[in-house]
Amino acid sequence: MSFTLLDNALLKCDLSTLRDKRTPNTIFRATLERISEVMAVEICRSFELETFDYETPLEATTGYQFKESFLIAPVLRAGLGLQNGFLKFLPNATVSHIGISRDHQTHAPHFYYSNIPAHIESLHCLVLDPMLATGGSATMATSLLKEKGAKKLSLVSVVVAPEGVKYFSEQHPDVHIFAAALDRELNANKYILPGLGDAGDRIFGT
Repeated sequence: MSFTLLDNALLKCDLSTLRDKRTPNTIFRATLERISEVMAVEICRSFELETFDYETPLEATTGYQFKESFLIAPVLRAGLGLQNGFLKFLPNATVSHIGISRDHQTHAPHFYYSNIPAHIESLHCLVLDPMLATGGSATMATSLLKEKGAKKLSLVSVVVAPEGVKYFSEQHPDVHIFAAALDRELNANKYILPGLGDAGDRIFGT
């Protein structure tokens, strides 16, 4: 299993706001975006850099830039809540949306949309899915990217369940998972406990 639980005081404080059932949709959206920014900064610490030469107004010097180029792939619809935070720090990233819905009876994922470009072999693909519950949606999205040629991928989730981490890691052992919280378990309806409810519903007020 390739898994990193991000340890950051800001994440812990903001997660408390997300979890609170009294938090209104507007505050939920703003807080999730700030969480995505903090996660982006923490995750970017692990990316490799390369140097380049340039000049300040006074002399020549050496600069740094990311060695990789990136593709950001939010899983619709809740993944949209993480998109802007990552684009803030990776503004040149390609953005692909992957639409996957969950059947509320069987809990199985159903694919309905994607705009994944061709020739993504050289890009580091970041799959954004705020809740890793059963792991079905994230697993399907990652498989679609691999079918399009993706070679290096990471999964970014805010809250994850042990069951989802286990299933996803079994299906994609080469993909690293970054999370802000590892919760206790899934309930009978496959929602994460203690969790924060349905992230998509709370983002969009539906």
